[in-house]
Amino acid sequence: MNKDWIKLMIGAFFEVLWVIGMKHSNTWWEILLTVVCILISFYALIKAGETLPVGTAYAVFVGLGTAGTVITGILFFGEEFKVSKILLIVILLIGVMGLKFVTGEKGASQK
Repeated sequence: MNKDWIKLMIGAFFEVLWVIGMKHSNTWWEILLTVVCILISFYALIKAGETLPVGTAYAVFVGLGTAGTVITGILFFGEEFKVSKILLIVILLIGVMGLKFVTGEKGASQK
């Protein structure tokens, strides 16, 4: 796995944090932390998109963020656990992994 995919995963991790922060921030410093997470998240996406195809990078970013947010909601915030929800997240992650496996870098296809 190259550094651009790692940047993308870091961005997705911070996406989960800022999405949670959007719902649960009550103080000025929690809001500030949420804004910092937004900036880190999108910076990582932009940097990864410089090498990876932007459509694939964005799909993986959003897919991982969505899966992470749903799982975090179930584990930490008492959201309802449904087998169907988990099954759909697994299908989403299979699609995200599939995109990663079939996608090369921009520069590799242009050489």
